[in-house]
Amino acid sequence: VFFLGEAIVSDKPAGALSGVLAVGTLSAVSMWVASLPAVATLRVSPLIVGILVGVCVGNLGRERLPTALGPGITFSAKKILRLAIVLFGFRITFGQLADLGVAGVLLDIFMVASTLVLGVVFGTRVLGLDRETAILTSAGAAICGAAAVIAAEPVVKAEPHKTTVAVGTVVIFGSLSMFLYPLVFRAGLLPMSEDVFGVYIGATVHEVAHVVGAGSAVSEATANTAVIVKMTRVMLLAPALLGISWWLRRDADGEGGDGPAMSVPWFAVGFVGVAGLNSLALVPESVVDGIDLFDTFLLTMAMTALGMGTVASKLKGVGWSPMLLALALFGWLVGAGYLATTWLIA
Repeated sequence: VFFLGEAIVSDKPAGALSGVLAVGTLSAVSMWVASLPAVATLRVSPLIVGILVGVCVGNLGRERLPTALGPGITFSAKKILRLAIVLFGFRITFGQLADLGVAGVLLDIFMVASTLVLGVVFGTRVLGLDRETAILTSAGAAICGAAAVIAAEPVVKAEPHKTTVAVGTVVIFGSLSMFLYPLVFRAGLLPMSEDVFGVYIGATVHEVAHVVGAGSAVSEATANTAVIVKMTRVMLLAPALLGISWWLRRDADGEGGDGPAMSVPWFAVGFVGVAGLNSLALVPESVVDGIDLFDTFLLTMAMTALGMGTVASKLKGVGWSPMLLALALFGWLVGAGYLATTWLIA
C-alpha cells in the first residue's frame, strides 16, 4: 500500500491526475478494508481507515513517492473535499435544519466568537505570539479549519510560513478530535444522545472533513446533524472575516484603506442548494443512494489525502507557542463547547 503511487505513474510530472489516481486507489483499498467483517463490527468508517492509510503513506513511504503526486494529493484534500461536502447535502433536508432551531445557531455563534477572542487575547498577551499567527490559528479552530486560515490570510496580510503553521495546528488537533470524540462517546463519558453529540461535534471540531469522520464513527444520524451544525459555522466565515478586518483597521495606528473582498465559500452555498433540492424529494431514492455511496468514496479520498499531508517533518520549526495556543483552543472547544451544548441543546 505504501508505494501504490509509484506503481501507478512514473516520476514525470502529469498534472494532478497521477496524484488523484494514487489517492483514489488508496481510498478504494480503505473502503474495502472498512467493509471487512472484523472492521465493520467495530463500526470504523472508511474515512478513518483512509486517514490512517494516508498517514502511513505520508510518513513511512514519503521518500519513495514520486513528486508528481503532490498536485493530485493537494487537489484531493481541497477540491474533491469541497465537492464531497456539496454532495453530502443529499443526506440533509431543510426539515432537519429547522429541527436544529435557534439554539443551534446561537451555539455556533457563541463558539466562533468566543474562540476567536480567546485565541487572539491569550495568544498575543500570554504566549507572546505575533498578532497574525494568533488570528490565523484562532480562525482555524473557531470556524472551519484550513479553509478559514487560508481565507483569513489576506485579511491579516500574514507571511506564508505563518499560514503554514496555523494549518499545521488545525490538522493535528482536528485529527485528534476526529478520533477522540467517538472514543469518549462510546466510553459513556458524555451523557448525550447521538443527535446532541452530533451538535457538539459540529460546533467544536475544526475541519469539515474531521466533523464528517467523527460523526460517521458514531452513526449516520450523528454525522448528518454534525454536518448541519458545522456548515452553519462555515457560513459564519464571511461575517467573522469582516469583523477581523474591521478590528485590524480600527486598531491600526494611522493606517486606513479598504480590506480585501469577502466571500462565502462556494461549497457552503452548494451544500445548501443540494440540501434544498433534496428537501423537495425530486431525485429518486435509488439515485440518492448511489450518490451517497459515491460521496463516501470522495470523502474517503479527501481524508486519505489529508493523511498523506500529515508528515512529521512539517512540524519542525513550528515552535511551542502556536502549538500551546492551539492546545488551549482545543481545550476550550472541548470543555466550553460541551457546557454550552448541554445548556442550549440537551
